[in-house]
Amino acid sequence: MANIKKLTRDYGEIIWTGKKRIMGLPISFTRYILTESKLITRVGLLNLKEDEIELYRVYDKSMKLPFGQRIVGCGTITLLSKDNDTPTKVLQSVKSPREVKRLLDEAVQAQRDKYSVRGRDMMGASAHMEDRDGDGIPDDPGCFHDHNI
Repeated sequence: MANIKKLTRDYGEIIWTGKKRIMGLPISFTRYILTESKLITRVGLLNLKEDEIELYRVYDKSMKLPFGQRIVGCGTITLLSKDNDTPTKVLQSVKSPREVKRLLDEAVQAQRDKYSVRGRDMMGASAHMEDRDGDGIPDDPGCFHDHNI
């Protein structure tokens, strides 16, 4: 309990905290901390490395439940964000992944509502361009030519 009090003092109000698990046991040195505005990953024992993502920047979430993890009640959640440092964040082998994903969904939505951000607001210019010729490069919308003329 003292550990949660220390984390609350360091990060503010905590919604969820969990550890990466190995064979279902929390014996790794990776801790995930979800606050109302950020997802923080702390890695290390003596030397700590922390990485955080602002929740309003998250635009997609997925969950994998491999058989080995499912046996011990774990799963892996992947977040895609518009964060420059960490565009992909993987919460590996967390306990009760469906519940954690639900908490993440609620926290992300609350932050998006707070900042009035929608998914389309985070898409770059290339998201609105089409690739009509299928070469993998978005076509310039001003240069569509009808070759049948």
